[in-house]
Amino acid sequence: MPFTETVQSWGKIAIDSALEYDTPKVVHIKSKKVGFINRLIQIGVIVYVVVWAIILQKGYQETDEVISAVTTKLKGVAYTNITNHPNLNIEDVTPYNRIWDPVDYVIPPMMDNAFFVMTNMVITPEQSRGRCAEDPLMYGVRCEDNPDLNCVKGDPVPNGNGVKTGDCVTYIFPNGSKTKTCEIEAWCPVEYDETPLQNEAVLAAARNFTVLIKNSVSYRKFNFEKRNIAESANKSYLTTCRYSTHANPFCPVFRLEDIVAETGEDFERIAYQGGVVGIFINWDCNLDKNWDDCRPQYSFRRLDNKEAKIAKGYNFRFGHFYVINDTDYRTLTKAYGILFEVIVTGTAGKFNFIPLTTNLGAGLALLSIATVMCDIITFYILRKGTYYKSKKYLYVENVDSDEYNPYRRFPDAATSEPQTPGTK
Repeated sequence: MPFTETVQSWGKIAIDSALEYDTPKVVHIKSKKVGFINRLIQIGVIVYVVVWAIILQKGYQETDEVISAVTTKLKGVAYTNITNHPNLNIEDVTPYNRIWDPVDYVIPPMMDNAFFVMTNMVITPEQSRGRCAEDPLMYGVRCEDNPDLNCVKGDPVPNGNGVKTGDCVTYIFPNGSKTKTCEIEAWCPVEYDETPLQNEAVLAAARNFTVLIKNSVSYRKFNFEKRNIAESANKSYLTTCRYSTHANPFCPVFRLEDIVAETGEDFERIAYQGGVVGIFINWDCNLDKNWDDCRPQYSFRRLDNKEAKIAKGYNFRFGHFYVINDTDYRTLTKAYGILFEVIVTGTAGKFNFIPLTTNLGAGLALLSIATVMCDIITFYILRKGTYYKSKKYLYVENVDSDEYNPYRRFPDAATSEPQTPGTK
């Protein structure tokens, strides 16, 4: 067949298929098996719509997402003295023997929906701008074998503390041993990056510090506002109450060790190297009930990877700057600690006729699934499927209007009015 005729043939088939019309045909099948399957599927759809979509999922309610504000206030003081500690890593313990209060260990004083508590630290006091030996643990600064190659003047030390001067000088470890490293322009002396105590946090007493979490939420669509602090609570209540999952689940004052324990972690371990803990406050409220029953639900989880092979824990550095005799000084602190992230979630629902009718309408539409499933079972699974299928589908060819006479089966028809068969 020539290509042109092939194209025309396929084009005609496509046009004929596009211009066909299907009209529904009702076939009543007297089969108890098919009827039972049909009713079973219909009941299943109705149960799904009514029980799951409307009752359990509250498909009859209009919903709104929570809008939240969080503030925190830390309380607790501690005194540390590590002079005679058996696991001491350093010689000069003076910066660590001191009193600690919230101004010292809450850094920065305010954060958005979070707070940080310093539990361990490396303190380098009385740094000033000058020249000194770089930390030998930094990459590319040891110059014992070839000082001219390693200490190129003007090169910054990658991840180090300063810029090389070109000289190779002696570095003295806290234990008295010596090595040769590149001299640098920096804040001197450089930090000796070793925690004061081996595998133990300096401020382990932070376990007994407490935090008051004040959380205000609102659902604007329903003009609903509430706080996690009960209106009947007074100052005495906030001073004495402590959160407990079972004994006191609505107290907004949390002991830090209790928070960490809820995550399944050991406070001493996370305090030593730092970490990130999530405090989740959920406000899922059914406003069709008493609004006083809308209360927060707390849960806790560690958010960072405690099994990480490198860059484990949480730490950062900050400095305290001061001037003595026109010379700038600073105290550098590498702070390890726990970052607490407060995450508020919630959805409120209240009866509304529109979502109810929407879900009911969607459920009624799903009833068509019963018809489709029964057609599949009847036509393709049952033994007499071919017979039933032949009754379901009727193919009618186009009839020219000039040839069509609805009365042609009656040979007596001589007028426009048809005669009833058997009459004269």
